[in-house]
Amino acid sequence: MHALLQERLEALRAAGLHRRLRCLPSAAGRFVEHGRTVLNFSSNDYLDLSHHPEVRAAARRAVDEYGAGATASRLMSGHLPLHAELEAELAGWCGHEAALLFGSGFLANAGILPALLRPGDRVYADKLVHASVIEGLRLADVPFKRFRHNDAGHLARLLTEDADAAGLRLVVTESVFSMDGDQAPLAALAEACRRHGALFMVDEAHALGVFGPEGGGLCRLLPESLRPDLTVGTLGKALGSYGGFCACSAKLRDYLINTARTFIFSTALPPASAGAALQALRLCRRDEPGRELLRRASRFHAALRAAGLPVPAEAASQILPIAVGDNVRAVALAEKLRGHDLLVTAIRPPTVPPGTARLRLSVTLAHADADLDHAAEVLARCQHEVQP
Repeated sequence: MHALLQERLEALRAAGLHRRLRCLPSAAGRFVEHGRTVLNFSSNDYLDLSHHPEVRAAARRAVDEYGAGATASRLMSGHLPLHAELEAELAGWCGHEAALLFGSGFLANAGILPALLRPGDRVYADKLVHASVIEGLRLADVPFKRFRHNDAGHLARLLTEDADAAGLRLVVTESVFSMDGDQAPLAALAEACRRHGALFMVDEAHALGVFGPEGGGLCRLLPESLRPDLTVGTLGKALGSYGGFCACSAKLRDYLINTARTFIFSTALPPASAGAALQALRLCRRDEPGRELLRRASRFHAALRAAGLPVPAEAASQILPIAVGDNVRAVALAEKLRGHDLLVTAIRPPTVPPGTARLRLSVTLAHADADLDHAAEVLARCQHEVQP
């Protein structure tokens, strides 16, 4: 490797920012490794659907009918009835007229934003919006401003400052933020967009399956007049599969088919992923398992607070961050927990701002109440053992 690249890699190590892959026997919320049960609090399989027998059976049926892969982009020959069926159900689930599948949630954001935006357009993004949104904005190469996290008043002021600007204006946020687990003030943000004629785009990756009617997301709780113009979601978290999508109007879907390069030039979603996601979606609509997940998350949050751990004052979702601050200490604490059969990832910059390293815990339906009580006890003990 080039000497300069080696120096950069060593600098990451020195700053406590080096990362490495670890091979695990499973990605589920609970698995057995070397004869010991491990509780995985780093999984986004919130509803434990990746291993649900009906979901796995649906994936096998899709492979039997359509093969292992779609083998081409959908505009070439990769558009299958299964893709169309999944899109129709995703649209209804999210309260939109239509939907369009992408290879992942990252590819959706990275493709949609450059497709929508042209020179002269302006974007306003929440300060903590996901890296995929920032990547899409970089590719779009248009000016964008960051409004203070979850501050609808600041957004309104920015929109007012640019009231005379020509071109399209677009506001982007997440509904549940991936690293803090807090919720955006969607109604207030949407009202600002409507007042100023801006398009509203919401990434519901961590809310779908968990919140709203049938698990259809936090945007489903808004009046129809305040619903976003574009809802972005993923099939790889609560639905336990892989892929991403955008739900929107039929006309906007047609526009994206013709302009989103990450859709046009990507091989279509594998049949197994689409089949599994479709069945998982139907289970969400039928059983609404997100209700039980939020009950467990609230219980776990109370146990962590009672143990004196630095968690947010209120639990807003199934994502619970434990503030650490120092990168090296966050890694050391994660390693300590791993020795107690708790898999908890240390989250460090650039995923979060400098000085805000944390442990990010995801509660899943693979975690029973007794598991959560045990985890709270271990976390409290290890925190005192790993000194600042």
